[in-house]
Amino acid sequence: MLLLVTACLLIGLVSGHYGWSLAIGLGLYLAWTLKQLLRLHQWLKNHQPDEAPPDGRGLWGDVFDSIYHLQRRDQRVRGRLQAVIDRVQESTAALKDAVIMLDSDGNLEWWNRAAETLLGLKTPQDSGQPVTNLVRHPRFKEYFENENYAEPLEIPSPINDHLRVQLLITRYGNNEHLMLVRDVTRIHQLEQMRKDFVANVSHELRTPLTVISGYLETLLDNVEEVNPRWVRALKQMHQQGGRMQTLLNDLLLLAKLEATDYPSDSQPVAVPTLLQSIKSDAKALSGQRNHQIILEADDSLRLKGSEGELRSAFSNLVFNAVKYTPDEGQVRIRWWSDSQGAHLSVQDSGIGIDPKHLPRLTERFYRVDSSRASNTGGTGLGLAIVKHVLLRHRATLEISSVPGQGSTFTCHFPPAQRVSSSRPAEPTTAKPLGK
Repeated sequence: MLLLVTACLLIGLVSGHYGWSLAIGLGLYLAWTLKQLLRLHQWLKNHQPDEAPPDGRGLWGDVFDSIYHLQRRDQRVRGRLQAVIDRVQESTAALKDAVIMLDSDGNLEWWNRAAETLLGLKTPQDSGQPVTNLVRHPRFKEYFENENYAEPLEIPSPINDHLRVQLLITRYGNNEHLMLVRDVTRIHQLEQMRKDFVANVSHELRTPLTVISGYLETLLDNVEEVNPRWVRALKQMHQQGGRMQTLLNDLLLLAKLEATDYPSDSQPVAVPTLLQSIKSDAKALSGQRNHQIILEADDSLRLKGSEGELRSAFSNLVFNAVKYTPDEGQVRIRWWSDSQGAHLSVQDSGIGIDPKHLPRLTERFYRVDSSRASNTGGTGLGLAIVKHVLLRHRATLEISSVPGQGSTFTCHFPPAQRVSSSRPAEPTTAKPLGK
């Protein structure tokens, strides 16, 4: 620019027209600049991915060179990123577990080969499709829409009912979803074999146990004809036979609960009436121990489900509270609803439970104190039954306890299970499944 202005001034000095010389010089420079801009514009508009920018001189040559160096650097970065992506895709393609990437709306973005085998996804026609349109199982749709992915979901494969898959969804990035799918057919078969074995053994043991208990009752009814040395032994055998009968009944009930996902007799249940009946049974169980049993229930609030199963779950919680609460203690039963759904809490002033035992309380046969369980006659299956009944009613169990102060067991039912009416519910006549 300095050279151009100097040349224009020299020409103006010779010709005597300084203004015209500067105007013509600057006009030529502007025309040249516009030409370079047009070249850059055409290159940006029409260039191929790896095409270098045009050559230039002066200031525009520096601009084109800078663009070229930026282009080369970006190509190297893209190459490295593409190499990483290729390695990730190759490694996930080799996995036996399916890996599926979903956007924030649940539409398919990418998946590996295992997803085609386990879920029947097809490339490329399924790309962009909502995952709930391709995996149509009702439990999966409910699982995905509830957005509670703390626990995995196990369902039959969409392409083969004999194939069981486990799905686990994790959020990442901008509310996107990563879905992992495993083939758990073998584990499911082993679990089913265990359930069948327990159910069959329990069923086969009922007949001989009934016979033995019957003869023991006959002998005890005619105790005057029995040698006095055998009376105490007969009473102990009869007592243990009753405990074994209770254990078999609980095992059969658990097998029945595990057989299906939903109650077959789902209907509106008059929970306040049900709780009043359980309260009366709890008072009878308390007997001379004089527990104070308090019931607070919303009389207009019903629950959709199986009355027999709910009676089994609720009575287990209430009877446990009575058994493990000292004499003259208090058991409070509360039934209410809020924006989160319907809730039942059973609070006692008993001995409490150490926090380290709380995560395992609903496991089968898990005992906090085996000697205490022997004294109360428990089977170790009560809370396992409660857990399975709540799962079938889409509910959860919350346990809180302070040693020496008592425990609170709270059942949380989702709003979909709640049924409200303007008047108190009428009692129903369904029989309980067990205690």
